[in-house]
Amino acid sequence: MHRSVKGEISRGAMSRRSFLRGTGAAAAATAALESALSGAADAAGDVAGPQIVGPDATPVTLRVNGMVQAVAIEPRATLAEVLRGPLGLTGTKIGCDRGACSACTVLIDGAPVASCSILAIDVGDRAITTIEGLARDGALHPVQEAFIAHDALQCGYCTPGLALSCAALLDRVPHPSEAEVKAAISGHLCRCGAYQHVVEAVLAAAAAGRG
Repeated sequence: MHRSVKGEISRGAMSRRSFLRGTGAAAAATAALESALSGAADAAGDVAGPQIVGPDATPVTLRVNGMVQAVAIEPRATLAEVLRGPLGLTGTKIGCDRGACSACTVLIDGAPVASCSILAIDVGDRAITTIEGLARDGALHPVQEAFIAHDALQCGYCTPGLALSCAALLDRVPHPSEAEVKAAISGHLCRCGAYQHVVEAVLAAAAAGRG
């Protein structure tokens, strides 16, 4: 009986030596973890955090219609607001101000973009083209001429954005199909319903090789 109880105690109980050995290992592991965390914190401190701007006006440089423009704007200002405000390029229209009507379309590096849906501070050094920059050296762009010839505008509010999207299309596809023209202008809201005239104008400009 005595031996049985002693055997159970020897098998189930932890010896002093085992206890001390386990405690030492735990302490070493804790010290290693603290050292690693400290090193990670030091490394993080050496990395520069993101630049914080605002809420006051901050200087921004934009490339608009081939010219470098320096403005001081609030970081929350959209590109449409900056173009129409400080830069005075009111050909860019603001309709819905939600990126749904495309009246505010400009070209950024040649691609149509709703300027009400991008912050001016995020444009960086990309090239911006507004309707004022589509004509060159006093001559209208072929798309603008075709719009006039085919009566592709009525109230004119949507016309700048439409013209820019159509010009971008002809730059990508010199001879588009009717379906491609319709796809290019599908995001534009024309309250006057001049869509078919716009399509005819673009196809005419393409046929004349004037895109």
